[in-house]
Amino acid sequence: MKELKRSKELFQEAQRYLPGGVDSPVRAFKAVGGNPLFIRRGQGSKIYDEDDNEFIDYVCSWGALILGHSHPQVVKALKKVIESGTSFGTPTELETTLAKMICAAIPSIKMIRFVNSGTEATMSAIRLARAFTKRDKILKFSGCYHGHSDGLLTKAGSGLATLGIPASLGVPAFFTNQTLIAPYNNLEGVAQVFDKFGQEIAAIIVEPVAANMGVVPPQPGFLEHLRSLTQKSGVLLIFDEVITGFRLTYGGAQALYEIAPDLTCLGKIIGGGLPIGAYGGRKEIMELIAPLGPVYQAGTLSGNPVAMTAGIKTLKVLSQPESYSQLEKKASQLEKGITEAASKAEINIKLSRVGSLFTIFFTREPVTDYETASQASTELYAKFFHQMLSQGIYLPPSQFEASFVSLAHSDEDIEITVDAVHKAFNIIQKAPRRD
Repeated sequence: MKELKRSKELFQEAQRYLPGGVDSPVRAFKAVGGNPLFIRRGQGSKIYDEDDNEFIDYVCSWGALILGHSHPQVVKALKKVIESGTSFGTPTELETTLAKMICAAIPSIKMIRFVNSGTEATMSAIRLARAFTKRDKILKFSGCYHGHSDGLLTKAGSGLATLGIPASLGVPAFFTNQTLIAPYNNLEGVAQVFDKFGQEIAAIIVEPVAANMGVVPPQPGFLEHLRSLTQKSGVLLIFDEVITGFRLTYGGAQALYEIAPDLTCLGKIIGGGLPIGAYGGRKEIMELIAPLGPVYQAGTLSGNPVAMTAGIKTLKVLSQPESYSQLEKKASQLEKGITEAASKAEINIKLSRVGSLFTIFFTREPVTDYETASQASTELYAKFFHQMLSQGIYLPPSQFEASFVSLAHSDEDIEITVDAVHKAFNIIQKAPRRD
């Protein structure tokens, strides 16, 4: 790998004008150290930085690029639609086309509203849930991230099930007082919350597969229990599928686990790499949204023709029968190679994978929730990250983020990656360690 001279220069300049030199915190590499890459272009499974280094990309714009970078069908369609205009602030047929595709793929979604980000989708879905139930409190789970709106930017206090406390300066405590927090995969914690606040809870919001503390799948019975409990209690169940939607199967995590939520939040893949979000669900709930009902939500760029076009083309490719079997094959090969490399080097890892979504945790213990995920060694992950980066493999610059396999990753990419993992683990094993 060439020296990151140009990236370093650009980062120094960016810090003069952008807080921390970035527009989203994880990009700054603070969790792993060093200077972030400044990317010039992407093609297929590869990205290329400003110093002309090539990297096999397992971040894929944080999962949005399931087809890989600059997919020919998507690019061709975007060029055509841009010639006709990028935004009108009026209805277009493209909105209905993508809406019909999503509703057909995810039966629990009878009506849908497009927005511009996952944060906007979850924020709006919660407002809608409160209006429908006429209750105020929300239950979320430790380690699950649902965007940076005030009521969801919370952390747990002490105890198994707690009231949320602000996780950021600028968030008033009275916002997070309406947010309840329980451990992910912990039915006892959920029971404690409902024993105390059951009649006040509007909705449970959950990542059906947690992907923001690293990838943590639901334990058997966990999602089923949430569905049963909410139905009995008059509480809405919101699946945050911003990451898992169209990532695990064509119908999302809810198709994989055969559970129908009341509301679903989507993003990333449905925009084919362009800014997008959406929320949808039962018709009687969605009809409360303006202009039909009294729940207000609006957006000038919502449903813009460029994002709609990219989403339509992406879903058309994903709807082909072989798409998800190919993703599973690639991800399975990668998992096998990484696991064997760790065993050979006597490195303690837990590789957590659901479909094409995975995380390598540097820990001896099983990872089932935020507490166990947080025990993973960030020091070892940082060493691993930089060893892989030096060999041309780009992984998430944080132990607690997900990695993504795309349809663009080839068998050769997987082989190169596994070979790099072997070398990285061997170097880490030989280096002096403080743990």
